[in-house]
Amino acid sequence: MLIVHHLGISQSERIVWLCEELEIPYELVRYDRDLETRLAPEEYKALHPFGTAPVVVDGDVLLAESGAIVDYIITKYGNNRFTLKVDHSKFADYLFWYHFANGSMMPAMTIDLVVHLVVKETKTENPIVNTLRQRAVRSMNLVEKHLSTNDYFAGTEFTAADIMMFFPLTTMRAFTPFDLSSYPNIRAYLKRVGARPAYQRAMKKGDPDFTPLLN
Repeated sequence: MLIVHHLGISQSERIVWLCEELEIPYELVRYDRDLETRLAPEEYKALHPFGTAPVVVDGDVLLAESGAIVDYIITKYGNNRFTLKVDHSKFADYLFWYHFANGSMMPAMTIDLVVHLVVKETKTENPIVNTLRQRAVRSMNLVEKHLSTNDYFAGTEFTAADIMMFFPLTTMRAFTPFDLSSYPNIRAYLKRVGARPAYQRAMKKGDPDFTPLLN
């Protein structure tokens, strides 16, 4: 059976959510973050040589990286559900947002977090620092514009691109707060997708003491 090693309040929520959407059998093993450092415990870091979440085990297969795991599960257990075929009109959008999540948006938000921890202030005269911090804002602006004309990241269909993009728009803000008051399309999207039964089941199973950041 597929074993999902879930680190609390982390990107591995995507994997729990995907399993719930597909309604496939899986074993969930939960790990709590260190209360002081908010980092993963040593037993989680020991699961994979790179030491980060998420991690799954499937027989002899040990796999990390959100996108790789999502692809693996959808291909092996999901009959390619939540993907689009190459001749679909929104195929390019699907690919872009699927990879934008961890290729651009997560690094931008992580940089914003690290810069804040190092600089210790929200304003600085350093142009390099300011440019790096603006990447998170540009990411949110790009998302807001796209969602002004699309219900989901691949148009009218819920896909794996939504599963990938939902984390930086929600749970990641527990680490690097971002005010969404001026982003009505993102807020409407979060409410719409956050109401999915599979997402709600996943969050209750994976992070029962955490309130999803859906506004």
